[in-house]
Amino acid sequence: MTHRSIAISLLLSASAVAPLRAQVDTVSHRPYFSWRDAAIIEGFAVLAISAAPLDRKFAERLQNPGVQENRRMRQTAELVRTVADPGSFVIGIGLYAAGRLTKHKRVADLGLHGTEALFLGAELGNLLKGVVGRARPYLDVNDPHNYSWGRGFRAGGDYRSMPSGHTIAAFAAASAVTSETYRWWPRSRWIIGPVMYGGASAVGWSRMYNNKHWASDVIVGAAIGTFTGLKVVHWQHSHPGNIIDRTLLGPFVAPGADRTTLVGVQRESPF
Repeated sequence: MTHRSIAISLLLSASAVAPLRAQVDTVSHRPYFSWRDAAIIEGFAVLAISAAPLDRKFAERLQNPGVQENRRMRQTAELVRTVADPGSFVIGIGLYAAGRLTKHKRVADLGLHGTEALFLGAELGNLLKGVVGRARPYLDVNDPHNYSWGRGFRAGGDYRSMPSGHTIAAFAAASAVTSETYRWWPRSRWIIGPVMYGGASAVGWSRMYNNKHWASDVIVGAAIGTFTGLKVVHWQHSHPGNIIDRTLLGPFVAPGADRTTLVGVQRESPF
């Protein structure tokens, strides 16, 4: 599985905010796991269970020659897949670097925490792919129940269908970006949220359109990605002194007065 994610560069690049030293983060005091988390998991579980009996019908419908020959659908599927992989990692790392160079902590936060969510979601997805060992739909579109415990580790990519890695990455980015921006712009959830989650859903659709995943693979991937993004952002901001932020958001990189010095170190006093 390639583990990347969808991101909307225009929206992310617009996150110009206060300089690094002037930014004071707000520590969240909400419990790490809440009723909302349980509701999210339950909702995705219901969707996945409901979709499983329809996996074959969804796959057959999307592999219909009339659908597959639609040039606009093919181009759209290729575009969103490319934005997800490798676009999301490029954008996430780029935002982090831009935030460090310009000393905008919120931009650096956005890039760093989004990228962390991508990595964590990808590793969880890789583990589940190996354990579940589900055959991909292109092997036999009429057999969506072809599972074998641990086969994904032994038999390679053809048997690593569940969950969808691209969808994990897409929803991890969507939830991390939406959650991060909500902290300093609460109304953003009604603007950025629909755009990010809409793009993530398009990634899931593209994986089904390209016959790489079943519908239930995509739903499980969306659940993992959403939960991963939310929890990474929550944990990082409720533990502001954690070693990752202290290490990666403590130093800064910026041009010196003589335009030749590129690397500097700036740390706040621990006292």
